[in-house]
Amino acid sequence: MNGNKPKVAFICVHNSCRSQIAEALGKLYASDVFESYSAGTERRPCINQDAVRLMKQQYDLDMEAAQYSKLLEEIPHPDIAVFMGCNVSCPMLHCAEMENWGLEDPTGQPDAVFEEIIRRIEEKIIGLRERLLHKNTGKIV
Repeated sequence: MNGNKPKVAFICVHNSCRSQIAEALGKLYASDVFESYSAGTERRPCINQDAVRLMKQQYDLDMEAAQYSKLLEEIPHPDIAVFMGCNVSCPMLHCAEMENWGLEDPTGQPDAVFEEIIRRIEEKIIGLRERLLHKNTGKIV
């Protein structure tokens, strides 16, 4: 990572739900510390409509206005890759750090399941922001 903000890629197979939520929440909570992107190994024609609806209700964020399903090669090369939990391995993706958040796909589940996944993503985004903020300032976390 250079003097610029690190680029964080949230990666999921279809880039239509968890990774899109993470990109939106990353931009909301951590744009001062890192740049957020999402991508997948496949593309969907639209973002998961339950995710779109719940993010609009809970955060007043319109993911469809600012985001769309993207492939890995369509985003800037990340400094940090966060796999959302789809057991995706990207052997051609070389970056300084990788982690797997191990989150279940809420697609097709009731709103309560979506809301729990959104809450967990929010916590992890805030945690990642704090880790990177302390790492960049040299403070021990």
